[in-house]
Amino acid sequence: MIWINGEPQQQIAVSDRALHYGDGCFTTARLQQGSIAWLEAHLLRLQEAASVLLIEGVDWTLLKQEMLHAAKCWQPTEGVLKVILSRGSGGRGYSGAGCHQPTRIIMLFAAPGHYAALRERGARLMTSPVRLGINPQLAGIKHLNRLEQVLIRTQLEQSDADEALVLDTKGRLVECCAANLFWRKESQLFTPAISGAGVDGIMRRRIIALARQHGYACQLVQEAPQTLANADEVFISNALMPLLPVRQIDSWHYSSRTLYQRLLPDC
Repeated sequence: MIWINGEPQQQIAVSDRALHYGDGCFTTARLQQGSIAWLEAHLLRLQEAASVLLIEGVDWTLLKQEMLHAAKCWQPTEGVLKVILSRGSGGRGYSGAGCHQPTRIIMLFAAPGHYAALRERGARLMTSPVRLGINPQLAGIKHLNRLEQVLIRTQLEQSDADEALVLDTKGRLVECCAANLFWRKESQLFTPAISGAGVDGIMRRRIIALARQHGYACQLVQEAPQTLANADEVFISNALMPLLPVRQIDSWHYSSRTLYQRLLPDC
């Protein structure tokens, strides 16, 4: 099911800048019994990204109404709602002059079926040979330029791993292909600082806040992957998982789920 600018349809103008330049942003939310999990957080994410990308003219009240309407149209208990915002059509070349009406796209999908099994056995990660470029101006937001992730996923699908451990071009930990990364060493919790590359996920923000409530002050760090060799516990997150334990990264193995089990009920 797809709505474009509030109308049920599956066709978009070939002049739309999302098609030409990836000029836009998106968010992906979990549907639960007709409700959108963390709706306000998803709207805030879109607003922050639109601000960074200088996309103006979005009717946020209308978009929220359209998201709620779409969620009520989904009959299964769980599902996925994806929202794409583009600058729309207009301008010539890279110039966005003349783009007065952003394009709103809302899509519904079935919920991923493999996360339940991964929660039981734990995810296995492999270090991706694809590195993320460093761009502080775009770091954190979920913009439409996802070619790095496409390449990471293509490499991952040639292995038997469940997810990819992703580094930046300086060899520092950033995230996974479609998830944020956390690790615990004794009473200290760590996650990569999303300052030059990667996505500052909705669940990443929530986990940092929840961990603090459990007495774990999360440190945002820039570390080489070797730091994970000494971790007591590793887990990953995104809005759909929402939280998965990691049992193995390359040759390193993990068995503890201490903090994961404390956080999961509130995720």
